[in-house]
Amino acid sequence: MMARLALQLSRDKADTLLLLAATLLVLGPHAAHLPPWVSLVCAATLAWRGLITFRGIRMPPTWLLLPLAFAAMAGIFMTYKTLLGREAGVAMAVLLVAFKMLEMHARRDLFVVIFLCFFLLLTNFFYSQSIAMGVMMVLAIIALLSAQLTFQYSGVVPPLGRRLLLGAKILGFAAPLALALFFLFPRLQGPLWGMPGDATGARTGLSDSMSPGNISNLAQSDEIAFRVRFKARAPAQSGLYWRAVVLGDFDGRNWTHARRRHRGESTQLSLSGTPVDYQVTLEPHGRTWLFALDMPGSVPVLPEQAALTPNVELRAGVPIDKRLRYDVTSYPTYQLDAGVDLPEAERYLALPRGFNPLAMQAGLNLQREPDPARRVEQVLREFRDGGYVYTLQPPKLGPNSVDDFLYSSKAGFCEHYASAFVFLMRAADVPARVVTGYQGGERNPVDGFTVVRQSDAHAWAEVWIRNSGWVRVDPTAAVAPGRVERGMARTLAPSEQSGIARLGSLINLQLDGDSLIGRLRYQISAMNNGWNQWVLNYDPERRQGLLDTLLAALGNWRNLAALAAIAALLVVARKLHVRRQADPVDALYSALNVQLGRIGLARAPHEGPNAWAQRLAETPLAPDRKERLLRFLALYSAHKYADRAPDAALLTTMKRLLGTSR
Repeated sequence: MMARLALQLSRDKADTLLLLAATLLVLGPHAAHLPPWVSLVCAATLAWRGLITFRGIRMPPTWLLLPLAFAAMAGIFMTYKTLLGREAGVAMAVLLVAFKMLEMHARRDLFVVIFLCFFLLLTNFFYSQSIAMGVMMVLAIIALLSAQLTFQYSGVVPPLGRRLLLGAKILGFAAPLALALFFLFPRLQGPLWGMPGDATGARTGLSDSMSPGNISNLAQSDEIAFRVRFKARAPAQSGLYWRAVVLGDFDGRNWTHARRRHRGESTQLSLSGTPVDYQVTLEPHGRTWLFALDMPGSVPVLPEQAALTPNVELRAGVPIDKRLRYDVTSYPTYQLDAGVDLPEAERYLALPRGFNPLAMQAGLNLQREPDPARRVEQVLREFRDGGYVYTLQPPKLGPNSVDDFLYSSKAGFCEHYASAFVFLMRAADVPARVVTGYQGGERNPVDGFTVVRQSDAHAWAEVWIRNSGWVRVDPTAAVAPGRVERGMARTLAPSEQSGIARLGSLINLQLDGDSLIGRLRYQISAMNNGWNQWVLNYDPERRQGLLDTLLAALGNWRNLAALAAIAALLVVARKLHVRRQADPVDALYSALNVQLGRIGLARAPHEGPNAWAQRLAETPLAPDRKERLLRFLALYSAHKYADRAPDAALLTTMKRLLGTSR
């Protein structure tokens, strides 16, 4: 349809519409992050330019465009409070391209728009680095190259399809060099696309505090928190507790990060059983914590020094503002601070005064049971048999949040159960604390990675038992065992599920690996993971590994011989292809040059067919021979500057003239 429309328009209009379409491909994705008014101004400006093109009316005068441009810049300043920085700079560049479309009076202006679009094309990767964005920008490059080529033609313009194909070929010629530079050229540490200030942006993820609603909000998100590749068989779903933050301080409403108050106190960690080795690919979250299975037995080797805190939390030396890959070994069987006494026991028994009197009395009643382990069992039995409900949409709680949950609503998410359980344990004189992280994960059978999403965020408890140490207790599992055994998506009602699971429920589709939709989802996830691993997270370590592999492969003489043979075959095939594709008229032209070279009249390197003919016309040759030579060159010139293939009659005539001009 676009090609037919181009045929009905004049060349200037068709060329402008092609540039307009290429500009839309570049500017369109920016609408997802720009302020709405900027997108509306750009859309109105481009629509105005399209109307001018179709109707052939005059461009707006400068006295009208200047106030609009100054008003737009003022709007940028009012929106961002600055004209500097990434966000304001991109918005100004987008508006500049849109306004420049209304100020194209000379050919130079066309190329200014094209070059600005090439720059803006790169800025799209500041906001999205997905495969879809990459494909869209490749299409935009082809469109921009085609528009640039279009403005270069001075005679007959090839059809649009041929110009787009030529633009794709130009990009294809550049691709091998770009790939070689990407994979082999040394690079600086850091993300493929980003700026130093990117780390300050808001991100979805766990925080160092917990109050009712924090984790249930994360459970609505399908964003990926991290991916894991196990080096052997993965543990069972119920054993996938990804430890992150220990919360030990409670003010009546919020649980906050527990830090050791006394320096020099060490954690006593005894590990046993079969270790689990795995590699984590962590998405940026702007915090310092790393995730590991309960219980990590080693500290990952990172460029930014990592450490294990006294509460057995993995921490990086700097906030994680780029995708990070690290190896960990964990031990499912362990003893933490096992002994007869617990350092800082009073801290893990502390409760704020004046809050939750009913729960406080219930904890005191539990002290009648002398065995702390039995006190734990009594609370879990109450959660299991007391009519409690697992839901993302519990009623609001008052200042006495634990009392309201335990004795009124009886409905909540993991943070409600963990908070209430730890409160009861402390009131029952059992040291306890909250641990937050993620539980579970979905294994992708295509690439073998286990994907842990924000919707897998979870909170559980640890209680300290004499001679056993800190013991993990998950009160949520007593209420909703399916949350731990099958994952949250299959535990919640469809109205409470995250986007992917809800979609499958609404249209009655199975999203497991046995269904068509499930297999497609796994394939797409594996593609995205490969893109992340080999493109977005291609770091100097991977580059060195690739170089070592290539050097090892090339070090074998058989491989070198095979590569040399393949290269020779490619060269021969190329020459045969060029010879097969050679223009027969050019072959006759070369034969004429050789023939006249014998008498000192060969074509000079700087001469075209017309200049050569003019020189031959002034040489003392026989009139008949001169006439045949000049006719031959006239036919050759007409053929080379015509947009058509040589026909049989032309070749016959030129061969006859060449043969009789000796």
